[in-house]
Parts: sequence; structure tokens; C-alpha cells
Amino acid sequence: MKKRYLVLEDGQVFEGRAFGADAERVGELVFTTGMCGYIETLTDPSYYGQIVLQTFPSIGNYGIIPADFEGSCQVRGYVVRDLCNEPSNFRSEGTVDEFLKERGVPGISGVDTREITRIIREHGVMNAILCDTIPESLDAVKAFRITDGVAHVSTPEEETYPAVGKERFRVALLDYGEKRNILRELCKRGCTVERYPYDTPAERILAGSYDGVMLSNGPGDPAENAGPIAELRKLFGKLPMFGICLGHQLMALSQGGETVKLKYGHRGANQPVRDLAGGRTYITSQNHGYAVVSESLKNGVVRYIQANDKTCEGVDYPEARAFSVQFHPEACAGPADTAFLFDRFCALMGGEKHAEG
Repeated sequence: MKKRYLVLEDGQVFEGRAFGADAERVGELVFTTGMCGYIETLTDPSYYGQIVLQTFPSIGNYGIIPADFEGSCQVRGYVVRDLCNEPSNFRSEGTVDEFLKERGVPGISGVDTREITRIIREHGVMNAILCDTIPESLDAVKAFRITDGVAHVSTPEEETYPAVGKERFRVALLDYGEKRNILRELCKRGCTVERYPYDTPAERILAGSYDGVMLSNGPGDPAENAGPIAELRKLFGKLPMFGICLGHQLMALSQGGETVKLKYGHRGANQPVRDLAGGRTYITSQNHGYAVVSESLKNGVVRYIQANDKTCEGVDYPEARAFSVQFHPEACAGPADTAFLFDRFCALMGGEKHAEG
């Protein structure tokens, strides 16, 4: 098979086998620890600008299933230990190799993903290039930055998704790079969802007679989204609001909080999160490289923390009928422990007395 190289910005070279598109790509190299869910990973818009490494060794064994897509493929490259090109699944409609070829994304297999993961954990997230010829200079690799990610992945126009069964609520979803299962979770609870572009003015939402506002996940540095943050500041407190991942970070920034880039982030389906209100620990699915600084919060109470490094995983704003979480309660191919948070959002929209609990 054709050789391909993964070259880190510090000059370390890993030789492997090429699959996917015949292309050269630079990106931010990150790893995810999920043992399943590679389809959701490859179609999660939050991975915009990143080369994704799977720590689980065997990838592709159940093929590609379009019905499980979370969005469009935004990864810059894909790194695996062993690639399966003969999937066994009655729902499969193709292979990972075919999927990446169709979308112009290069992949590499046969590299020591354990060693590369250790490097990232010790050094921190770094840039890398997938290439067939090792470049003489790595200046372009070192200079790479993810910018305007939300603008690239957000919907360009308003779209409506009807409630499943009888309509109970109308929800405005601000799309910063939403995962499809957020829509599914809302719709199956009787919500008709209007999806809006990331830069929709607050006045447009407030004029829509909505029962609540949903803030989606998305890619990149949350602090660069000055426009959306300003609009959220106008919306805050006017309607019940629920933020997930980037939406969680933007809500905090709109209320004077701060965010920080983590050394290597949290990506995987086995991340423990502790509920400070009750002491219970949930296993969650996560995909983020930034975190809200708990000490910076001026208008909100930290509700959830990451059990390993104690970073902020959720904030309650009881006076504003708003709350947010860093993890993914809508996770497909991941733990469903926290799906009740959508019920909590519906309770807030319904004006239930104990919805803040």
C-alpha cells in the first residue's frame, strides 16, 4: 500500500499506510478515546480544522451509516491504528476509506497511536501535517490556526424541524455547528425547532414567539465569537435558555466569564462529570479543547465539574431560567446518562416550579 506520513510540528515523523483522499492537509492534531462512535466523530462539526486520532485500535468494522451522521465531515485528517475495509453490519453503506475519499480527507493507518497520544498528553495539542512527502520546512504547519470555525459550519439559512407528535413548545436553536441529535432530542419531546444561523440578531429571536432558546455545540476558540456573544447578552434572561459545549462557553462569556484552552482537551465517551448539587457522577461524551474558568463567573453557579481535572462542566443561572453544560447529553454512540437535561429544559419552558433542580 502507498506510504503516508504524519509529521508533527516539532519534527517527529510517523510512517504509515495511506487511505482516504490523495491529499495533503495541515491541522490541529487531537485524540479521542471513544471505543465506538467513529461515524459520529467524523461527522461532528466541532472537529472543524482538526486532524483526529482514534485511540481505539480498530476502526471501520461496522462501516459507514448515513442515518447516524451528526452533520457534514469537517475533519482535516484521520489517524488510526488498524483500518477495517470489510465492515460487517446490515446497515453499512460503505467503508471509512470510501467516505473520506468522497470528502477529500486524507487518512493514515498503521501508526503507533498509543505513542502519538502520549506525546500529545505530555506536550499538549500541536499541529501536524498528513503528507506523502516529508516537507523540508514546517513553518506552514507551525503557523496553522483554526479561525472562523463557527461561520464555516453554521447553517446559511433558517430551517424548521417539526415536533414529533403534538407540539408542546417552540424552540429557537442558534446553530454554531450543531449535532443532529440535539434536534432529534428536542423534536421527540414535542418541540418544533427553528434552526437559525450563528449570527442571527437577538431581535429576530425575540420576535418569534418562542418558548426557549437552544445554543448548540461548535468548533474553535469561543472568545473569537464577539458578535454572537453580544447577541446572547441581549437574549439572556428573556427566555429559558440551554447551552451545550460551545453554547455553554458562549453563554458564560456573554455574562462576563472567561475561557481557557486546555492542554489536550476532553474528547471521548467515557468522561466522568460530578453533579455538585447532589454528588452523583455521570459518564459523559465530550469533545472540547476549551473550558470555562469557574472563578471568572460573575452571574452563575457551577453545577458540574470534570471529576479528573475539576474543570467546569456546567453552570446554572436560576434567576435567568438558563443553564449550560460542557458535555453532550444528546450523545449518540455514547452514554445516555444525562439525556434528562432536555427534560429539564422542557420543564423550564413549561414554567414548572422545580425545573431548576
